[in-house]
Amino acid sequence: MKTTKTLFLLIVILMTSIGTYAQKFAYVDSDYILSKMTEFAQAEEKIDDFSKEWQSEIELAYEEVEQMYRDYQSEQVLLTSEMKTKREEAIMEKEKSVQLLQQKYFGNNGDLYKKRQDLIKPIQDRIFDAVQQLAASNKYSIIFDASSDLIMLYSNPDLDKSDKVLELMGY
Repeated sequence: MKTTKTLFLLIVILMTSIGTYAQKFAYVDSDYILSKMTEFAQAEEKIDDFSKEWQSEIELAYEEVEQMYRDYQSEQVLLTSEMKTKREEAIMEKEKSVQLLQQKYFGNNGDLYKKRQDLIKPIQDRIFDAVQQLAASNKYSIIFDASSDLIMLYSNPDLDKSDKVLELMGY
């Protein structure tokens, strides 16, 4: 009984080591790849332009709110309580609309996020396709991304296939 357990354990260890031995690993640096792509730089520039445009629109709207408040402050003594209430409501409504606009542009699923998805996702898809092509043609079991949260304490430069991915993409 003990011999069969030992034999079984030996077979499992042997099979595991054979399977591990056959695997090939590599890594790419997606930040490096993106830095070499002119399309990515152009997409980032477009996103920055949208962001600046929307930010200035929001800043102007906040200046309007501040101006409304300053006007209210200076005229407050001359206003009836009903007029004060209307002005305060108008100021709060304007401020709320500016906050909604800011959320629309810069919120979690805002316009900036959507623009980034529209412009960057096709580039990321091309990189992913090239990595898959590289993995299939060279029979890599795993390809890591060195620029992600994966911690690589040591990496052999011979395993860096970033330039190969760029080459497959035509760069």
